[in-house]
Amino acid sequence: MSSNEGLSFVSRDSTGAAPPERDHAQVIALPPALYGAAIVIGALFQVLIPRPLFASPLSRWIGGVLVALSFVLAGWGRRALERAGTTVNPYGSTSSIVTGGPYRYSRNPLYVAINVGYLGVALLMNSLWTLLLLVPLLVIMQVGVIAREERYLEEKFGDAYRAYRSRVRRWL
Repeated sequence: MSSNEGLSFVSRDSTGAAPPERDHAQVIALPPALYGAAIVIGALFQVLIPRPLFASPLSRWIGGVLVALSFVLAGWGRRALERAGTTVNPYGSTSSIVTGGPYRYSRNPLYVAINVGYLGVALLMNSLWTLLLLVPLLVIMQVGVIAREERYLEEKFGDAYRAYRSRVRRWL
């Protein structure tokens, strides 16, 4: 069995693509930095104006489970990208469209993972503020990261990416 069993990807020569120094998605920031900033802002608000989500410690257990699940999903998605020989870094040049592993179910399993993890952290912190910040964070991610990545992939891979996009949902 090959190490790529169950993984499929589409590669294409980048002839006609942007010059190598611009051969990436032009995202506004690294997604973990955006999520980290939202957590810090939520924590500051929680200290200044406490607004707990739940009185029960059950929310912390659920939060812990969600954080653990996010690590599992993120690891699966990262391994799929690495096995296909493409980058995880949105500032790097994508060499292929990965359609196997978690990418069979979601075009953005790493973003699903980071959102699940963020929700888990909000529950662990028992912070309404952190949870509420997820809404503007998702807007920023859509406009400043995901839309730019999708535009880049469509420009670079054309019909192959459009076919993948038509088969697989953005989230789940």
